[in-house]
Amino acid sequence: MFIQLLTSGIDSWIIPYGKKLQEMLIAKGHVCKYLIGDEKVENGDIVIFLSYEKIFHQLSLNKHNLVIHESDLPKGRGMSPLTWQILEGSNKIPITLLEATEKVDAGVIYKRDFIVLEGHELLSEIKDKQGWATINLVIWFIENYPHSSQGQHQIGTPSFYKRRTAVDSKLDIERSISDQFDLLRVCDNNRYPAYFEKNGIKYKILIEKY
Repeated sequence: MFIQLLTSGIDSWIIPYGKKLQEMLIAKGHVCKYLIGDEKVENGDIVIFLSYEKIFHQLSLNKHNLVIHESDLPKGRGMSPLTWQILEGSNKIPITLLEATEKVDAGVIYKRDFIVLEGHELLSEIKDKQGWATINLVIWFIENYPHSSQGQHQIGTPSFYKRRTAVDSKLDIERSISDQFDLLRVCDNNRYPAYFEKNGIKYKILIEKY
């Protein structure tokens, strides 16, 4: 098959995993391109969106347009579902392979799996589990195609997560580190580090394992 992997930004965390997926698909005899941005998407068999943060409207170019979303859809549509669920106290996060539609995260579901955490992992470790879970879902779909394309429609009332911004990394200096550990471990030391404010001044906190 002709498979295209699509990521929206050149600085995305998922690119090393996308490159590994590309290698695996080529090794299995498929033609596979990795695209940053959607300007060069061609007619083909499958497009796979990897950490793609835009709405793609040219769905008719390919037979399938696959999305991987870390929630038990239709619950948890929207942005950063893995992070929000960790902040809610969950260490077993559903990850769902579905068909992309014009409506965000509303397509037919092909397979569900789980990302299992122990509660100590920092962001890089969390993303590693997410990256490999993504690879495994895609490989499953390709290896079992066309049987794998017999999906199920989503059932239930959807809920939505909002986009995370820098203010979502703010710590409360009146609360303990233990109480806010989940927030600390999902913060990105480079892009959106944890911080707190005192006497009108902001202080950045970086976290890593010792």
